[in-house]
Amino acid sequence: MKVTAIIPAAGSGKRINAKKQFLELLGKPIIAITVSVFEECQNIDDIIVVVGKDDIDLTGKILKAFKKVKHIIEGGDERQDSVYNGISAIKPESDDDIVVIHDGVRPLVTKELLAKAVTEVKVSKAAVVGVPAKDTIKTISNENIILETLDRKSIWQIQTPQAFKYTVIKEAYERAKKVGYSATDDSKLVERLGIPVKMIMGSYQNIKITTEEDLPIAEAIIKGRGQ
Repeated sequence: MKVTAIIPAAGSGKRINAKKQFLELLGKPIIAITVSVFEECQNIDDIIVVVGKDDIDLTGKILKAFKKVKHIIEGGDERQDSVYNGISAIKPESDDDIVVIHDGVRPLVTKELLAKAVTEVKVSKAAVVGVPAKDTIKTISNENIILETLDRKSIWQIQTPQAFKYTVIKEAYERAKKVGYSATDDSKLVERLGIPVKMIMGSYQNIKITTEEDLPIAEAIIKGRGQ
């Protein structure tokens, strides 16, 4: 059984006016911090990093010291296209192979969380990391009128890593591509197959770098961990 990590990092950074994967936290590029966790996790065998065509060479230079990085490949127009390219680059060894998908700009993931995801997917076929919503969630109309207040007890915020049996995520992506279906996360594609997806308790520190305000928060968390 082989465990391959796919790390999509092909975003253009429109909301922050910079390619977030190359911004630095305490002097290190975000993509290097993210990949280092996978490199050091004994549950991960291979790493595939997916970036924009123009960023392949730069990414190769940044990640040249990481032995588990087997491929740095070109991404697509959307995240889903990039992950599909990553899945297509895998050469499976058995039906028990596992794929772990993780956002390149979510650098505060831990080895322990990765291990939990890999362990769970060996039993469940599909597992995602998330945290219970802290705030009350409401749905609204096009006119910004509240339609419904959702039961917070059943609302979780989904994060990555998301882990799947290779055969499951491969089929999920192939079916979605065939019919032109898109989703905001990988597990939604698996849900469409009728396969139950197990939720794993994540961490509120496992934030995604989305705006400039996230950078000092991430640095504070890193310092707090003594890294």
